[in-house]
Amino acid sequence: MNTMGSAAITAAEYVMPTGRLGLKGPVVKPAPGTLPLRGDLAHIALAETHLAAHYVIPLVQIVGEEGASMRLMPRDDSEIMHVISAGTALEILDEAGDWVWATIGPDGPSGYVELDALA
Repeated sequence: MNTMGSAAITAAEYVMPTGRLGLKGPVVKPAPGTLPLRGDLAHIALAETHLAAHYVIPLVQIVGEEGASMRLMPRDDSEIMHVISAGTALEILDEAGDWVWATIGPDGPSGYVELDALA
């Protein structure tokens, strides 16, 4: 069920990887708030380079006219990692309550944005 409001939401255009996926050597774990990668979930564009339990083709939604703060954790008192301008396209990877886990793109930054900040 999509609860992200009535604004137009579209799937981002990413191609599913073909062939066998697997890590071919050690990978440096990115710092929190950088790549759209959590232990349980990652952006589909990272499927060939990073291991996650699930990969997501994100939905795209626009940041509302007030702009948005991207936080490290889904809490009002969490550190603001990035300030996002109004009208910016966000790639939504997960939704939980009043927050979405989102990224600007597969290279990041990534973090939590309040659902109300989206158009």
